[in-house]
Amino acid sequence: MNSIEVDDFLTDLQMRDEERYALVERLRKLIHSVAPRVHEEVKYGGLLFSGKSPFCGLFSYERHVSLEFSRGAALPDRHQVLEGNGKLRRHIKIEKVGDLFKKNVREYVELAFSAVSSAKDAKPDASART
Repeated sequence: MNSIEVDDFLTDLQMRDEERYALVERLRKLIHSVAPRVHEEVKYGGLLFSGKSPFCGLFSYERHVSLEFSRGAALPDRHQVLEGNGKLRRHIKIEKVGDLFKKNVREYVELAFSAVSSAKDAKPDASART
């Protein structure tokens, strides 16, 4: 879903940093290719993606984009690219387009989306930042 708020967020990012904007757009396309009917909203200073519940978010920083997973600690990490040591969340730092392939980002998005899609009685958790 594409809202005016999402468009405004992206326009602002593009005006500030064309390179990070291009990376965020590439990641958005990847996420939407995995989950075409996903809900997208601006939240917590980034873009939050939800199926039955939030499963990932994109956050743009000065030198990288962080792809964060709400329940990333439960995801299998066979490529050893998930970072963080919190109780639930994990993230992947992405500095350039090549990282999408090098870090197998699509696989992690598929795993995260599958986890929320198959969860019984999953309820949106509006307070949980991904």
